Amino acid sequence: MGSLVSQAHRAGIGLRAQHYPELLAGPVVPLPFVEVHSENFFSAGGTAWSILSSARQRWPISLHGVGLSLGSAIGLDPWHLDQLAMLVERIDPVRVSDHASFARAATGTHHGAVVHAADLLPLAFTAASLQILCENVDIVQQRLDRPILVENIASYVAFEGAEMTEPSFFNQLVRRTGCGVLLDVNNLVVNALNEQRRAGLPVHLQNAAATNAACRWIDALDPQCVGEIHLAGHFDSGSWVIDDHGSAVSPTVWRVFEHALQRTGAVPTLVEWDNQLPPLNALLAEAHSADRYLQIAAGECL
Repeated sequence: MGSLVSQAHRAGIGLRAQHYPELLAGPVVPLPFVEVHSENFFSAGGTAWSILSSARQRWPISLHGVGLSLGSAIGLDPWHLDQLAMLVERIDPVRVSDHASFARAATGTHHGAVVHAADLLPLAFTAASLQILCENVDIVQQRLDRPILVENIASYVAFEGAEMTEPSFFNQLVRRTGCGVLLDVNNLVVNALNEQRRAGLPVHLQNAAATNAACRWIDALDPQCVGEIHLAGHFDSGSWVIDDHGSAVSPTVWRVFEHALQRTGAVPTLVEWDNQLPPLNALLAEAHSADRYLQIAAGECL
């Protein structure tokens, strides 16, 4: 019997420059969506817009940002929000997402001067931090006239004095703003593995412990709020595990993904591969692996 596979239960991939010739010039590759980084297309025309317009004719587009700085206490960058709003208006994406992080802060040296860290810095899991995040998410959603998804990040440091767990932080964010969660499974695993190393757990026990910790994190999250899942590879430096999106999805991440789908059902899923990009066929093979988990979660025939 042939495979009965709904397009809704297949995984998408990131649209990256190395794969433009194969993806945009040849026959249409059957994908439910492709993801682009919003900031790469903040232009009214030119080559970038031509590429995005061509992609939009082939697939739905998911806009994934890294620069909104949703957790910034000094508020959002008006120019950045203007550019995102214009992009959303032109491309009509299936989803818009960014991160539960901050990058912008006042310098303290000149009135109104702002420094941008060009990174995804972690938030404190406190009521004050949650209030700032909620206010900024509300502003974005009102401007875009749509709910957005907010992603959990890989974090290598943490603030002292947490007043709640990270899943509780996200649950409250969703209840107060109506946004959704972009559940990054790889980030959960990276954080859990690094926590096991800080605790001095023997190496041969770390993957199982990290799997259990990541699954408990997912169990504490309201499953109905998950609007998309991200999968990716990570790099083990020996001392730290780094979320580098530069390799295939690890067995640990696949196990946690399977558990997540048991909670959420089949939701849109993306395979992220941003560094040391493989040939397109290898990336599509990773997406097809995700397809099998999604089809089982949806109760479809394989």
